[in-house]
Formats: sequence, C-alpha cells, structure tokens
Amino acid sequence: MAKKDKKKNEILDEAEAQKRAAKKSKKKEKKEKKEKKATKVRVAERVEHEDDGAKKGKVDESMEAIGKLIDHPLVADVVAAGAVAAVASLAERQVTKAKGSSSGSKETLKFAGKAAAAAMGKRFMAEMEAARAKAAAKKGSGSEEE
Repeated sequence: MAKKDKKKNEILDEAEAQKRAAKKSKKKEKKEKKEKKATKVRVAERVEHEDDGAKKGKVDESMEAIGKLIDHPLVADVVAAGAVAAVASLAERQVTKAKGSSSGSKETLKFAGKAAAAAMGKRFMAEMEAARAKAAAKKGSGSEEE
C-alpha cells in the first residue's frame, strides 16, 4: 500500500507541477499580448523636404509666425480667462447639482464652453478697444504736433 500511496502522491505532485507550469505560461502569454497591445507614444519630428527651397522657406516662415502668435502674451491671457471661466462654471454646476438640481454632464460641458467663450471674447474685445484707444490717442497727438 505504501508503494501505491507513494506513486499516487508522485502522480498528484507531477499533475500539480504541470498545472503550475501551464499557469505560468498563460501568464507569460498574457503579458506578451499586453506588451504587444501597448500603444507606442508618437513623437513629432521635423521633416526636411528636398523638393523646393522656396516652399521650405515659406513653410518655415509660417510655422515661425504661428509660434510667435502662440507665444504672444495676449493669447496666454485670453486662454487663461477662458480656462478660469470654464472652471468656475463647472464648480457652479457641481454646487447646484449638490443642492438638488440635476442636469446632465453634456449640459454642464456646454455651459462651461459657453462661459469660456464668453470670457475669452470679453478679454479679447477689451484688448482690442485698448489698442484702438491707444492708436487713436497716438494719431490725435501726432496731428497736433504738425
């Protein structure tokens, strides 16, 4: 009987070892699949074209102009005003929702977008009015000197 029990235990141990090995291989396969599925980060690279030198210069100038526009302080101010208005709008909606008014997230996002657009428009118009007033003052003072 001892031999039968010993053989039985050996067979059970071998079966358990095979199960563990199968689990490990399945885990390894899953891990490999995840690694394959993982999205790679794309990095923007500047591409040099050898087609036309004039075209290249024109593209470089336009990209430089866009970069300067983005770096302009007015753009930063306008975007900041919009962001602050959107955050304030979202906070207001959350407070009213907590008080019992229920509205969907779609409505909340639309409201935040409208608030941001309105704030950005106000900020931009204020800057334009200031620029017009400054130009008018400069033009008015220039005509007086003549």
